[in-house]
Amino acid sequence: MPLFPRYVPLLAALTLLFLPARLAADLVWTPEGGWKTEGGVVSGLAPKENQHALELMNKARAAEDRGSYGTALRAYKKVTRRYPNSIYAPEAFYHTGYILLARHQYLKAFAAFQEIVTRYPTTSRFNQVVGEQYRIASALLDGARNRSRAFLPGFKNREASIGLFGQVIANAPYSEYAELSLMSIAKAHQLLKNPEESIDALDRMINSYPRSILTPDAYLRLAQAHASLVEGPYYDQSSTKEAITYYEDFMILYPGDPNIAVAEKGLAQMKQVLAESKMKVGDYYFKYRRNYKAARVFYNEAITDYPDSPIAARARTKLAVVDARLAEQEKATAAAGGKGPPPPPRKKRFLFF
Repeated sequence: MPLFPRYVPLLAALTLLFLPARLAADLVWTPEGGWKTEGGVVSGLAPKENQHALELMNKARAAEDRGSYGTALRAYKKVTRRYPNSIYAPEAFYHTGYILLARHQYLKAFAAFQEIVTRYPTTSRFNQVVGEQYRIASALLDGARNRSRAFLPGFKNREASIGLFGQVIANAPYSEYAELSLMSIAKAHQLLKNPEESIDALDRMINSYPRSILTPDAYLRLAQAHASLVEGPYYDQSSTKEAITYYEDFMILYPGDPNIAVAEKGLAQMKQVLAESKMKVGDYYFKYRRNYKAARVFYNEAITDYPDSPIAARARTKLAVVDARLAEQEKATAAAGGKGPPPPPRKKRFLFF
């Protein structure tokens, strides 16, 4: 009889805790022999508990292979609840996730895979599990319908994908899945008509992963996201200026990118809006305020913003008129002894009570 039999389960669990991650792969399945541990790996359980856990695992896998998913899920669940510190638990969670995924229960499948990441971060399947989580989030973003039960499809839920992508980033912040997730978050917010949140995700992408192969695309999308906020020449032009900045950055940093023509077209559109805005302000000062000096400033800015354009040609024509009006004002001022021309008459206002 072994000494201290009460402590055998505890010692086995501690042994499993400090096993190298690569040994988790030594739990193998064969249809003829069922689950077996190879390479000297211990199960983390006392002999009796190990036998019971192994029976549950074999029952679950057999049910899974014949398509009896309900029976398989119940057996895997018993393993994860009763023997969470055994070598069988992460394998049970892993198969639980795939069964739920096959049943289109995406959110529950993601949660099962998350149990592996949280409880067993040294598993050799870590990257594979995170990859499955990314694919689940992508499926929801693309319009897949999550089923709360195996037979009842729900509604499209792109909002849920944003949180799942965020969890992928938290799980593996320095992996390729983190970069892809940030780009997907930006896409999701764009589809949901949340351009500010999309801009934030793209900005995080550029700042966190400046050397990623996805960064050029992030620059271009960031410019396009700012451009989507532009409402026209009559409105505030801060978004227009931001779009111009990112289009220009993209063209300077990635001159050989295949999307350079797209950036050039977008840049031209934004410059046109900005120059047209300056023209509108100049026209206002010219026509309604008769402030020709202010009008000249804005017409010159329109030329500077988009020099080789029809708008610049219009601005130069307006400048000729402005210069003529200013010359007339100077003559009138000299004739009046330096007092300047009289101000335009104020419009009468009528008060109604």
